[in-house]
Amino acid sequence: MGRLSDTLHLVRNFFFNLVNKEFLIFLFFLLLSGAFWLITTMNETYEKEIPIPLRLEGMPKNVVVTSDTEDTLRVTVRDRGYVLASYLYGGNIMPLRLNFNTYNKGNGRGSASTSDLQKLIYQRIFKSSRITSIKPDKFEYTYNNGESKLVSVSLAGKILPGKSYYLSKIKFTPEFVTIYAEKNKLDSIKTMFTEKLNIANVTDTLEQTVSLTKIRGVKALPSTVKMSIYPDVLTEESIEVPITAVNMPEGKVLRTFPSRVKVLFTTGASMYRGIHAEQFRVEADYNEIQDHPSEKCSIRVVMAPSSLRNIRTEPEQVDYLIEAQ
Repeated sequence: MGRLSDTLHLVRNFFFNLVNKEFLIFLFFLLLSGAFWLITTMNETYEKEIPIPLRLEGMPKNVVVTSDTEDTLRVTVRDRGYVLASYLYGGNIMPLRLNFNTYNKGNGRGSASTSDLQKLIYQRIFKSSRITSIKPDKFEYTYNNGESKLVSVSLAGKILPGKSYYLSKIKFTPEFVTIYAEKNKLDSIKTMFTEKLNIANVTDTLEQTVSLTKIRGVKALPSTVKMSIYPDVLTEESIEVPITAVNMPEGKVLRTFPSRVKVLFTTGASMYRGIHAEQFRVEADYNEIQDHPSEKCSIRVVMAPSSLRNIRTEPEQVDYLIEAQ
């Protein structure tokens, strides 16, 4: 039994060693062929878009850039593969730094042309590389000398409450933002609108950060605000209000039956507690009675809180009597 075990051990080691040798040889030639393929591939000429960070520097303290300046140039470069790989993964290209005064054209504007950008980029890449395109093809900016204005924030778009709800309040935080622009634009802008929003079926308090609409040559600080939407449950309520006669000639009195009527309206559940009869006025017009004689006179609500909806009286007409004093 001992000899049989030794024989099996020798056979197993023989085959394992044979397999290991063949695997190592296969792996060596695989790596060798891969290396040759990589060298050949990387030695070919390609075109690749390279992102280059862009910085505007050296601005005077009182200057505020009012345009949304580009922070990255997308430069398409033609060269051998290994050179392009060094640009993409080696971190060889430093950010492009443009001096404010060098490219300032006056009158609140500055720009660097395509040729200006190419000259600066060629200083940062290998001599063998060629630029085939630059996006954007030029760098432009607008600025002012600190002129600003405080304006309110307004909603642009639609916000729709859910069924049996209404929007009791929409609040922006902050409610006002500071804008920087040329004087004529500052004078023309009364409010800064949010980006266009379309929100439907709001049934609970909703808060989200929204961006302000971008206007060319205008910089808003902050450029985003927090919007809070407060929906409320709609409820139909009523309140008793006295009828007031108007346009009565001297010596006559208008008496209505009843003298008080219900005013029905729809409002938010949380707002009903703040509604009182003194906020309403229901009138019966003597001139209308004279123009359209009838057994009953019409009454109408002429004053009510602006937040109420579907306002009406019950009844809409009442009996009346005109008496001499």
